[in-house]
Amino acid sequence: MVTARGRDRVTLLFGYGVLRLLDGLDGHRDKSAWPWLAGHTLFLLGIVLFAVLVVGLRRLLLATSPRQRVLTDVATVAGLVGAAAFGWVILGDLFPGFADAVPPPDPVLIGGPALFELGLLTLLVRAAVVRPRPLPAWGPVLVLVGFLAIGVELDLLPVGAALVFAGLFPLARPAR
Repeated sequence: MVTARGRDRVTLLFGYGVLRLLDGLDGHRDKSAWPWLAGHTLFLLGIVLFAVLVVGLRRLLLATSPRQRVLTDVATVAGLVGAAAFGWVILGDLFPGFADAVPPPDPVLIGGPALFELGLLTLLVRAAVVRPRPLPAWGPVLVLVGFLAIGVELDLLPVGAALVFAGLFPLARPAR
């Protein structure tokens, strides 16, 4: 199925959220502390697996509904460019020398996460309307609410990850 490792990407996002909360228990975030470093590493791995999901959704959608190839391809490119932007920023957080040597342009910092979310959500909405329908209509809605929760407050990462997990869960089930 599209998300053979689907639980892993959300588990990594959830783990990042929990470690972020642990790191902030003393009132500040320490970039050299293990929870911060481990959390960002989990986040980076999660983003890589989300990029794999984007590619898998593209493959599934083109197999079931090839007529909307342009929309699917544009959404895939947006999702992958956004995932790469996320990765660039996370690598800059983990390795300050990388950030100094290859600073991301402002559009990457601002537009990258939005492109990722827009591309992924477009593919998920398509998956909720094609026949046969691999994702129920509520799936993309839960993913959107999860992304919004994370955007409102990063301390809501575990809650947002749980919502994203619930929205993507039907993709992890074997096809009938």
